[in-house]
Formats: sequence, C-alpha cells, structure tokens
Amino acid sequence: MKIDGRCHCGALTYEAEIDPGKVVVCHCTDCQTLSGSAFRVSVPSQGDTFKFLSGRPKVYVKTAESGAKREQAFCSDCGTPIYASAPGGVPPFSIRVGTIRQRNDLAPKKQVWFRSAQRWLTGLSGLAASDRG
Repeated sequence: MKIDGRCHCGALTYEAEIDPGKVVVCHCTDCQTLSGSAFRVSVPSQGDTFKFLSGRPKVYVKTAESGAKREQAFCSDCGTPIYASAPGGVPPFSIRVGTIRQRNDLAPKKQVWFRSAQRWLTGLSGLAASDRG
C-alpha cells in the first residue's frame, strides 16, 4: 500500500510503501516515553521505498534494552516523531502511524512488549466519550 504523511507543522513530508498487515502496537517503556503516551503504533516501510518529499529530520540515537541502537527521527520544528531505523538510516523504517495520512485504514495486527502495557488500557471502552474536548 502506498502511503504519505507529514509532521504536525508540515515541515517534513514523506511517502513510502507498507504492508498494512504489519501494523504493530508497542508497549515498551521506551516507546511510552518517546511517544509521550501509553504505547506507540508503527508500521515498517517496504524495502527502500521511504523517502522525504520535503525537509530533513533531526535524529536521536537511543540504546534499547537489548543493547541495539535505533535512530529516532523527528521534526526539529514541532517535535513530531516520524520513524525509527537502524543507525545510518538503514531500511526498513518503522514509520509512526499517527503521521500517516491513511492512518484510519491501518488497524494494528499485533502487540509487542505487552508486559509493559499500562493496566488501565483495557478499561478505555467503558469511559465516557465526546466528539470534542
């Protein structure tokens, strides 16, 4: 599936090819901290199809629990996380689903690092909801 996306301020825009069957929710504590939320949803790019159409990201290299290093690419203007990859920007790129324009069509197929999931996530369906703040 061909996708396109952008950061919140629009300084970074990109396109890629992905397999919608590979969308993953990650509950690891690194993803919680780096996303500022309870989990992160991502999908790998296929091969070397990921390319920026405008702008270039700032990159931060983190070391995972396994010892592996991962580049975290984000907009230096608005801070939106765009992808993670092996050092040197090596494909595949783990694209952050929230930045993909077609995100409504990308339901997660799997959860990883579930041992770190926030216990309150299972109770969200019972919360009151409103269409606006």
